Amino acid sequence: MATATIPATDPLNWQSDGRAVPEVVKGNTYLIGGEIREWSGQTNEVQSCLFFDWNGGIVRPKLGHAPVLDANEALDALKAAKSAWNNGQGKWPSMTVPARIEAVEGFVARMKAVRETVVELIMWEIGKNLPDAQKEFDRTVQYIEDTIQALKDLDRRNSGFSVEKGFLAQIRRSPFGPTLCMGPYNYPLNETFTTLLPAIIMGNPVISKLPRFGQLLNTPLLEAFRDSFPAGVVNIINGRGNEIIPPILQEGGIELLAFIGSSKTADQLKTYHPKPHRLKSILSLDAKNLAVVLPDADMKVTIPQLIAGTLGFNGQRCTALKILFVHKSRVDEVIEELSKAVDALPAGLPWRPGVMLTPLADLKAATWLRSLIDEATSMGAKVMNPGGGEVIENFMKPAIVYPVTPEMQLHEVEQFGPIIPIRAYEDISEVMEYATATQFGQQVSLFGYDPKVMGPLIDAMVNQVSRVNLNVQCQRGPDTFPFTGRKASAEGTLSVSDALKRFSIRTLVATDYSEANRDLVNSILAARSSNFLTTDFLF
Repeated sequence: MATATIPATDPLNWQSDGRAVPEVVKGNTYLIGGEIREWSGQTNEVQSCLFFDWNGGIVRPKLGHAPVLDANEALDALKAAKSAWNNGQGKWPSMTVPARIEAVEGFVARMKAVRETVVELIMWEIGKNLPDAQKEFDRTVQYIEDTIQALKDLDRRNSGFSVEKGFLAQIRRSPFGPTLCMGPYNYPLNETFTTLLPAIIMGNPVISKLPRFGQLLNTPLLEAFRDSFPAGVVNIINGRGNEIIPPILQEGGIELLAFIGSSKTADQLKTYHPKPHRLKSILSLDAKNLAVVLPDADMKVTIPQLIAGTLGFNGQRCTALKILFVHKSRVDEVIEELSKAVDALPAGLPWRPGVMLTPLADLKAATWLRSLIDEATSMGAKVMNPGGGEVIENFMKPAIVYPVTPEMQLHEVEQFGPIIPIRAYEDISEVMEYATATQFGQQVSLFGYDPKVMGPLIDAMVNQVSRVNLNVQCQRGPDTFPFTGRKASAEGTLSVSDALKRFSIRTLVATDYSEANRDLVNSILAARSSNFLTTDFLF
């Protein structure tokens, strides 16, 4: 493995610049049943993924501790969620939509007050650079605010009655019940909240199991959760997933699973539930998004998009470009231009202006990534950029690997790191053979401008992936767009409006159109005796 010690010249300047390490976070707390509890059992010491050269040695700051909860606490969280649900008769699920919105708006106000603390912890815990850490926080707040507006729009459309074939009905949306949400470490705030908040606002009590990296950054939000929602509506737990999640699912009380992670783990999670046909699932899973560089691609557009798509947050994104198919007439040019661009990328600590490359969030990831490079080079590929794949602690310089062939793991697996595999193609059929054979089906980026080539290629790709990007990188946003995938890449669709529908079910109250029943409905509306059957119009 090409591991390097920090050179005496310290080219990346692994010095702290005098920036203070965040005060040790009292992270051995968690939230169950409206109570912030302090765990007295086993905890994990949380070290920063950042490291410093200090007097010739490596120093990795300690940030705090995270609780390693046991099955008993996990089941207590489930008990709290079920109590809040109370067979659908709990305070939260039976609350009016305006009242739930008001509670979420109160939470957002509290959330904004701890922005600086959360952003700082995003940098120190997972190594995201300062602009991206700020963007993650701000985008999350915007997502919540957009969700509130989308729910208002949805409720307005549902505030009237339908008359069909002698029946009078009002069709609205109601929650499923206790929900388990599990987010990923690469977006430990944003992607946790893109399932947690829609689930809550639609009336579902939630258990949120925090990701293995990025646990402490959620600690400053526990009080806001506790104070904004009725007891048991939001339960935040930590621990080893393989120890605390099976008991929750095996009990059978979870109605809906929202999981962002690997398809292998998702498949295993479903088997734990005693009635898997009853368990509704919203899954965002693996991806091996490809870029296709056509013969007429404009390199002034293509190269910056390829760099952003492959190396944004060091490639630790499910929407990252993870393999490039480049027409053989342009492959030498692409490699040369990419090499120049990679060499020009600022690397170092996340708060330094302009820094794009930072240490990897998972301290063990560099070892696995390096093994993928070593396998590929042993099978005939080469690292095409100077220093590509060199490792200092958990920092890896991006590696451009070419030619990548189907026999190599880099051709098939989702590397989730700063490796850019390139495969040359001569005929577009080679690209489509890969796109149809792969188990992944999230997105593709096409670079070119010939409508006679691009049109048919779009038509072929839309039946293999869920989003085709033209001359831009793969990405999730804007959050109002559908975010999903085909094949093993997803189950269900997440976006601001789609998520509201995924975390609820269409439910109607209907009666025949007789005078007595019309009078009954009018009496219920006039007396405001039902929170569900209402014609109130949200502004």
